Amino acid sequence: MITRAHADSHTDTCSYAGIVRAKSRRTVSAAKSYSLSTMAPQDLQSAGSVKQQIAKLFEESLRTTVPDEGDVEPAIAPCQNPKFGDYQCNNAMGLWSRVKGKGTQFKGPQLVGQAIMNNLPPSEMIESCTIAGPGFVNIILSKHWIAKSIQKMLVHTIETWASEIPVKRAVVDFSSPNIAKEMHVGNLRSTIIGDTLARMLEFSKVEVLRRNHVGDWGTQFGMLIEYLFEKFPSGEVSGDQAIGDLQAFYKASKQRFDSDPAFKERAQRAVVSLQGGEEKYRKAWAEICEISRRGYESVYQRLGVQLEEKGESFYNPYIPRVVELLNEKGLIEESEGARVIFIKGKKIPLIVVKKDGGYNYASTDLAALWYRLYEEKAEWIIYVTDVGQREHFEMVFTAAKQAGWLPAEDNKYPKASHVGFGLVLGEDGKRFRTRSTETVKLVDLLDEAKNRCREALVQRGKSEEWTAEELDKTAEAVGYGAVKYADLKNNRSTNYTFSFDQMLNDKGNTAVYLLYAHARICSIIRRSGKDIEELKKIGTMELDHPDERVLGLHLLQFLEIVEEACTNLLPNILCEYLYNLSEDFTRFYTNCQVVGSAEETSRLLLCEATAIVMRKCFYLLGITPVYKI
Repeated sequence: MITRAHADSHTDTCSYAGIVRAKSRRTVSAAKSYSLSTMAPQDLQSAGSVKQQIAKLFEESLRTTVPDEGDVEPAIAPCQNPKFGDYQCNNAMGLWSRVKGKGTQFKGPQLVGQAIMNNLPPSEMIESCTIAGPGFVNIILSKHWIAKSIQKMLVHTIETWASEIPVKRAVVDFSSPNIAKEMHVGNLRSTIIGDTLARMLEFSKVEVLRRNHVGDWGTQFGMLIEYLFEKFPSGEVSGDQAIGDLQAFYKASKQRFDSDPAFKERAQRAVVSLQGGEEKYRKAWAEICEISRRGYESVYQRLGVQLEEKGESFYNPYIPRVVELLNEKGLIEESEGARVIFIKGKKIPLIVVKKDGGYNYASTDLAALWYRLYEEKAEWIIYVTDVGQREHFEMVFTAAKQAGWLPAEDNKYPKASHVGFGLVLGEDGKRFRTRSTETVKLVDLLDEAKNRCREALVQRGKSEEWTAEELDKTAEAVGYGAVKYADLKNNRSTNYTFSFDQMLNDKGNTAVYLLYAHARICSIIRRSGKDIEELKKIGTMELDHPDERVLGLHLLQFLEIVEEACTNLLPNILCEYLYNLSEDFTRFYTNCQVVGSAEETSRLLLCEATAIVMRKCFYLLGITPVYKI
């Protein structure tokens, strides 16, 4: 069983110190091994995650046990100690507190739990149940049902079995680089966390609008445009070679802005001209944006990330109407010459219109939120930025609630969520930078990871075995995957230390270890000489060895793990699952001979199921699998 530190406290009840085993042990069903050829078509349809299927059984039991208590949601959780069971139902104590004193037949929570267990409908899914402590119902799943369910997964794509969350359309706002600035390691966190969240939501059958809210509007464009006119008086720019390094161009313009009052005044007038729509300024602005866009699009291509750009400029036309709507609600007040919204519990108000009549980040974010709710009809808007912006988004969301755009309750839809992430630190414990104290360019970081992987593969003699193309693709897959996984495996809200040596280690909880583990599974299947697709059609799976059963159950828990990671917006939950899956497979392979054993067919199918689930995990994390190493 997997151990998750973030699980709710009630999942600890399997290790309850005063556990008392009930004398009775109820066997719900017994079954035999299953072959795919014996399955009826209706058996091959999605039934939801293991947890959801157990909940359906207990929902029926609860209706029978306490018919007068209305709809009682089954409280199902994995057992953290596998010796007590696979899952448990934790409803007894809560129900006892509701029914005692109402002339109930029950004399305590343990008897409530006993009744819940006895009223379970017959099911091939459950092998047996026991009562522990004050009424916890511990559940042991049938190994035959586990085997049958895995074979269903082999017949159909995993997507068929994906759990649905109660949202049809979501916006994920991520990456969001600033125009004229190189993408750096901070953009990396937003990009890969946002991409993984989008992938998990898409897997859960949510239509995801992947939005790149680039910083393509605002006061900095005055200095950029004015500096461009100094270098190119005609305003004609032939391409990025004419400007050169856009980052250097930005720094030079900022230096002029800070040191030359006349230039600063011209830059400020340029902003007014740009926002007023003057063609010359709009054309220069568009040129700068396009040069910058080509730069970050190449990074997205390398990372395998897809985004639709709707930057700050897109929402600018909507701001006056949104401000008017907020004013009609009586939310906007005058304060020191600015127009603001006062937020309860906050010392500083949310500035909606500045003293000079201009707009700011809050103006744009309120307009974007309104647009996403009312024009794009999104039910969940997710913002992936650093934790330093948490208070800003709290204020924006509160203003939206005060306006009636969002419900007051955080657990109702539509809703908006801020997904904050911590800093990337160097091994000195400070913000990750180059030796010259510059922010690390994302493209340089990716190149370094790929080159180091290539060197490692060459040292292992792969350059002699593989073509140049195979070597290049494998180095890229492992290098980029290592960078992504090293970030995603951490709880996103915390800082983490960036270390090439650690992330490229082929032992421990790294992408390199996991990718190599997947390649070894593929090698086992190839070495058998069997046609795995044919085995899926005619083979039979049995899980008689304890390590086979542990691996099989872990495979089936993939769906509920994705659901949990989606609900909590935590990619590290999926990373933890993937690493534990690899560990379970290693234990199985160590103790259970596959090729040449009497159980070869069954165990090859288990290998294939493990590889399929690993590949789906890799996909959700944006990592490209490797098939040989």
